Amino acid sequence: MSFLAKLFGSNKVASDKIEILNAAAYSEAISGKKVQLVDVRTKNEFLDGHISKAVNIDFFNSDNFTKSFAKMDKEKPIYLYCRSGARSRKAANKLIGMGFEKIYDLKGGYMQWK
Repeated sequence: MSFLAKLFGSNKVASDKIEILNAAAYSEAISGKKVQLVDVRTKNEFLDGHISKAVNIDFFNSDNFTKSFAKMDKEKPIYLYCRSGARSRKAANKLIGMGFEKIYDLKGGYMQWK
């Protein structure tokens, strides 16, 4: 691994474990099933509107983020989203580091969902 890849993180390792879905595919994937659906926005953003059955785990609250995800099943897929897709991408990479096997991220975030 190059110095820059170590410094800035490499997406190579996680690429097969993180899948970015458009709103239609994401909606289909979470509908009618019991899934681990997580909104990584702040509490206020979450209260302004969120996807039904989503759990709010604020990406910026590092301690709570780690504790909350530690309680989830690493073998089952996690469905993440944020406002625009940037935070959930960072969260996905963090979760891969925590041992999660498969993460689905909503392309364009909640702004594309509404």
